[in-house]
Parts: sequence; structure tokens; C-alpha cells
Amino acid sequence: MAKVWENEKLVCIKENDIQYIQFKKLLKYPQIKHCYTLKNLNFPPIYKDEKTLKNSYKKICDCLNLDENKIVKPHQTHTSNVEVVNEVINFQDVDGVLTNKEEIVLVTTSADCISLLMFDPVKKVIGSIHSGWRGTLQGIAKEAVLKMIEKYESNPEDIICCICPSIRSCHFEVDEDVKDLFYEKYKNLQQINNIIKKTKIKDGKQKYTIDTVLINICLLKKLGLKEENIIDSNICTVCNKNNFHSYRAEKENSGRNAAIISIKKES
Repeated sequence: MAKVWENEKLVCIKENDIQYIQFKKLLKYPQIKHCYTLKNLNFPPIYKDEKTLKNSYKKICDCLNLDENKIVKPHQTHTSNVEVVNEVINFQDVDGVLTNKEEIVLVTTSADCISLLMFDPVKKVIGSIHSGWRGTLQGIAKEAVLKMIEKYESNPEDIICCICPSIRSCHFEVDEDVKDLFYEKYKNLQQINNIIKKTKIKDGKQKYTIDTVLINICLLKKLGLKEENIIDSNICTVCNKNNFHSYRAEKENSGRNAAIISIKKES
């Protein structure tokens, strides 16, 4: 295992032919394991390439010393649905999973969508949340925190949320219809003028950029998460398409990155 690069927030690890990033904030807690994978692994939908998917799970689980038979990966459909996991089970139409059970491996996948890794070190609860633009529009990050409060009595001030690499406002360019959806939903946010910005006119249509990461940060802060506990990777998957799968850059040929988190079994 070797360190490829690091900054104040992240470290990139290489083990054999596998690379993944980890958040230094979460590495302070030895009771959990986590990572966000790079492009040399691919976690496609099972119906597209089951062999590649299983091979990637085996490789990353071997690296992190996780049990691939205890993976819980919901069938994501860009909802705001978040489920509590008490056993290995298949979830349909779910985009966020939470647990306080040891050894269960929570996984969500993405290719430009935002993945959120959550951890409450007091209540010992973890979460992996998929927040694409539709999930962000529906406020799935808020739903995840509210469920942590409801089901585990988490205090938002204790919750750590790490924002994995995703498409950023530099590349999330939309037409008026999508802009209007976000404006109507989030017009009361103090930072709305930083979230939605008018850009160029293309083919006679006005274009806009939307900062979905900033929306998630605003939602988390409003719920009571501390600023120092919201850690953004600051990596755009489109700008870094050579290192991360990006649907906007690669379209139907795009693979999927995985956001993985698990609680170790106490010895």
C-alpha cells in the first residue's frame, strides 16, 4: 500500500492496481473503514456487467479488509428515499442507506452525482448517500440527517459529512427548465445567487450553472451540522475524467465510482 498524493483533506492510496481516496477526517476514527474509488475500478449496474461489478467489489473489499458478502448496495433511482439497514438486504428505489451495525458494508455508486459519506461518532452510525441533481432537488441529504436524528437520536452537531468527487458548477450547465426547478425550491437560501448563475447563450437558449454541492452544504448547515464537520473533496469528476468515471464526459460508456463505508467489528 502506497500513498499516491495527499492534501489537507484527502489522501489517495494505491494498492496493487487499485486506487482510492480517503478523507483524513474519517481516518481519525479507527472504528470505521471508508473510501471513494478511482477509475481503475468500475461498479456498473449489475444488469450491465455483473462480472466486472463482482470483480471490483472483491478487489476493494480485499484492500479494506471488508466482507463482500455483507455489501448493501441499493437500487438507486434518483429518489430522496433513505433506509435504515439492519441486515444484508436488497433495496429498490432507495438512494441512501444508514446503519449502526458492525461489518455491514454500505455502498452507493455515482458518475458525476454527489456521494455523501456520513458518520456520527457518538451514536456510531454511518451512511452512504447518492445525491444526483434530482436527489439534491428533493433534499436527500436533509432526509438522511433527519432519519439519523429520528432512528438513532443523533445530534446534528456530531455528524460528519464528507462530500466525494462529483460534477461541479463549472460543468453542471442546464437550461431554463431545470434552473427554474432549483430556483423555486431553493430561492430562500441566502446563497442562491452563488448557487445559480447565468452563463452563455447557446443555440438561442440561455444557459445556467448550478452549484449542487453548495446546496447540500447549505442544507446540512441549516440542520445544525458544524462547518468543520462538512468536508468537501473539491474535486470535479468532469475536470478529472481521467481519474474518475464521469457520465457527462463519457455518456453511455461511463462506469461508476463507489462510496463505501463500514463499521469495524469490535475485537
